[in-house]
Amino acid sequence: MEFLAEYGLFIAKVVTVVVAVLILVAGIVAINSRHKKSVAGHIEVKNLSKHYTEVKDTLRNAVLDKETLKALHKEEKKKEKQAQKKTDNESEPRRSRLYVVDFHGDIKASQVDSLREEITAILSIAESQDEVLVRLESGGGVVHGYGLAAAQLNRVRDKGIPLTIAVDKVAASGGYMMACVANKIIAAPFAILGSIGVVAQLPNLHRLLKKHDIDFELHTAGEYKRTLTVFGENTDQGRKKFLDDLEDTHELFKVFVQEHRPVLDMEKIATGEIWFGRRAQVVNLVDELKTSDEYLTAKVDEADIYHVMYEHKKSLPEKLGIAVQTAADRLLLRWLQTLQWGRFFS
Repeated sequence: MEFLAEYGLFIAKVVTVVVAVLILVAGIVAINSRHKKSVAGHIEVKNLSKHYTEVKDTLRNAVLDKETLKALHKEEKKKEKQAQKKTDNESEPRRSRLYVVDFHGDIKASQVDSLREEITAILSIAESQDEVLVRLESGGGVVHGYGLAAAQLNRVRDKGIPLTIAVDKVAASGGYMMACVANKIIAAPFAILGSIGVVAQLPNLHRLLKKHDIDFELHTAGEYKRTLTVFGENTDQGRKKFLDDLEDTHELFKVFVQEHRPVLDMEKIATGEIWFGRRAQVVNLVDELKTSDEYLTAKVDEADIYHVMYEHKKSLPEKLGIAVQTAADRLLLRWLQTLQWGRFFS
């Protein structure tokens, strides 16, 4: 047992050194990649209708007997021939298309760069009988970032194409700013929505600096160029201006949401509170309780479904950085497991 414990500690030390080296290399690679020009990306399209059909066929082939399968295939071929005859008839309208886009937002709404490319690609061919579904997941972030993301979604509505937002987990604050643009919002029963409010916070180290006799100077041109600072001494006048700006931003947020969802009682829902899906439906923050999967599978028979993604091409330093980080994460996990193993046998 003593040998096992010592061996475990030895492995832990080795892993610690290796992880430290890998993190150092990853940091160097990341810093180097910042100085490189970003590599252009490209649009990728996945046929989800085909995907759902293949999944259904795989399961059907596994659970149904041969006679039942033969009868189903015969019926499907009959339907395909009928559909082909309709397609050959030029007077028959084409099937509608449902374009699916994913948006997983961080605090800076950095995915807006991909969103703008995806929306541009879709609008280049989409028509009024088509639809765009955005699977949205975001807890909010900076005002200007999510304001731009909402404006990108507005392009879909401006072109007269139905826009649906699906919230499976969370669309709060800036996330709901995006969601409210939709013609229809669907949400899972326990998805989080709302948080129509504005928050700002920062530390102030002035007293700490003063205690250690450290001076900090801040020079500005313009009365309100800086209102609150991290290192300087904040004034009541600066605080008042900061709060006024915060309230003005909140008012703009409320007006934006009200314009897109006039059914909302803004006095009731613009308090910064959040609601789970079922409660959100009661206060009209969402239109239906439904997951994105449920919505898509219901659309398979009436529309061709395509998942549109803008993929960024990663430069070599970025690829190396990801590889190093992945290796570091694995080694760290093994290290923790080793410590747990050693503790178990000691």
